Amino acid sequence: MDMLAPRAIQQHLEARLAEVLAGLALSHGDGLQSVLLALPRAPATAPQLAGCQFQFRHAQRGELYAGYGEAAAWQTAGSGRLSTLSSALPNADWRRADADATGFDAFAMLGFAATDTPAPPAAAAPTAGAADALPNALLWVPEIGLICHDHAAALVFSTPLPAAPARVLARWRRLLRVLIPALYEPSPGPRPTARLRRTREEPDAAGWNSLVRDTLAQIATGPMAKAVLSRRLMVRGPREFDMARLLNALGCLFPSCQTVSLRRRGRSFVAATPERLLGLSGDQLQVDAIAGTASRGESLAEDARLRAGLLGCDKNRREHRFVIDAVRAALADCCDDFRVPATPRVLALSNAQHLWSPIEARSRPGCSLFELAARLHPTPATNGQPRAAARAWLRRAEPFLRGWYTGAAGILRPTGDGELWVLLRCAEVSGAEAELFAGAGIVAGSDPAAEWRETEAKLAAMLSALRYA
Repeated sequence: MDMLAPRAIQQHLEARLAEVLAGLALSHGDGLQSVLLALPRAPATAPQLAGCQFQFRHAQRGELYAGYGEAAAWQTAGSGRLSTLSSALPNADWRRADADATGFDAFAMLGFAATDTPAPPAAAAPTAGAADALPNALLWVPEIGLICHDHAAALVFSTPLPAAPARVLARWRRLLRVLIPALYEPSPGPRPTARLRRTREEPDAAGWNSLVRDTLAQIATGPMAKAVLSRRLMVRGPREFDMARLLNALGCLFPSCQTVSLRRRGRSFVAATPERLLGLSGDQLQVDAIAGTASRGESLAEDARLRAGLLGCDKNRREHRFVIDAVRAALADCCDDFRVPATPRVLALSNAQHLWSPIEARSRPGCSLFELAARLHPTPATNGQPRAAARAWLRRAEPFLRGWYTGAAGILRPTGDGELWVLLRCAEVSGAEAELFAGAGIVAGSDPAAEWRETEAKLAAMLSALRYA
């Protein structure tokens, strides 16, 4: 028998689970128990299965996290939403048994919407965005997690305690019999490219022009210096969108972006984002400052010209400086040793170029990932500056609720380490319909037509992938 065949892998894992569980005290205590087992062969991708699931994949880094089912989940809303969630895991005893010495750790998904105010019931309609599919803020430990990194892979099995060992083993075996064959199925082949029909947009071109001009008038009278305005575009395809193909397309088209997929209650929220809100490892903090955008050229010479223009543009440099200054101000009371590049770099994606400054700092003892995220979000790159004035203006002026667009999501480990990404270049997908979101930063000197073109370039990221799905 081929020991790397799916059936052999499944049998091996079932036997290892029985062996490991026999040595664990599942029937005593509270909190969570996780068991990590190595996969002898890393899968190419994470399959789409029935039920709730999430996926974070960074093709360039060769990194994949996926979660299936729920071992535990906490959800909340309101101004203290992240503080509330922070009390969930630290108060629980999260035991881990790395039976095969994989070197990986268990993980949870942490994510939250753009604002801390839950959407009203009237907004829970098919055209309301992601608000009806995801709670305002969510901490979610999957029943089975998948980790792939540097060609190594492991499964993470988790259960709340106390638990009956026989029942846990029977359930995990049933889940394995579904997951393992799907893990090693060949990637789905390409479909004919679909033609997408635009069915609605908010605001339309005229509405956008008016909204930008009203925002510029607000900026001229102060105190707001920047506001990030958003658009929502609804499209329909000739067939139901295939989520596996969509995620594969996003990974191929945007390998330097983090692709995100969250599904609950039958709806999928998808993003391909270049912007990390924060990464925390021990006391070492990394934050991406991304603001200022130019298009890509059709030739190397044109691309270089656009890049030089972006670096030399006063409007874009001012917009970028707002973000850097805001990051430093937000973290001043809990971080030291800030390191900011003297000049921004250019982050080149397939459809756009952005000014990018990777910021590093050292967090002080007792400052958790939850607190850091609450201090940083929303950033001037997605909300504006000053934060309160921009948020108040957007609540009055934007014609739709953002839901999880410009929120954040990522991976949290029991140690407190983790990484969160700003949810940009987003779509909510259901059947043959998709709602896409994109925005542009408005500062003094912004031109409505140029900002519209910027949002079109950003929308093109998801539109391109959807055509292959």
